[in-house]
Amino acid sequence: MAVVETLSNHFKFSVVSKAIDLAAAGDMIKVLLMDASFAFDPDSMAVGADVTGGTPEHQLPTSGGYTLNNKTLANQVVAEDDANNKAHFTCDDISWTATAGGFGPTGSAVLLDTTADVVIGCIDFGSDFTIPDGSVFQITDIEIDLT
Repeated sequence: MAVVETLSNHFKFSVVSKAIDLAAAGDMIKVLLMDASFAFDPDSMAVGADVTGGTPEHQLPTSGGYTLNNKTLANQVVAEDDANNKAHFTCDDISWTATAGGFGPTGSAVLLDTTADVVIGCIDFGSDFTIPDGSVFQITDIEIDLT
């Protein structure tokens, strides 16, 4: 299956109402790995509590090399792309190294602007992954396009 990125409706609203700042030195954006049963809903998942406060909790627990709310995006760049008629966001790749038996399964990651408390969206990996001890799980080429 293909990787699918879905933006939350609240993120889109927050962009046009100037409630968030994705540029370098802007808002802090965390990457949360979600368990295999998590289902992202762009209509109802607007703030952090919508993705982390449920019963059951769907963010992976701190274990085996994954730590809750521990990964922050770095080197955020926002650009105006007039040739393709869009705004374009990029940042560095992000990774976790599995230890002590590993972690997972995870089927998706949520991008959460913790400064503004806005769920940006979800990256659905298209498959579930369990990361064995000593292996590196990496999310590369993180991009957001607004057209």
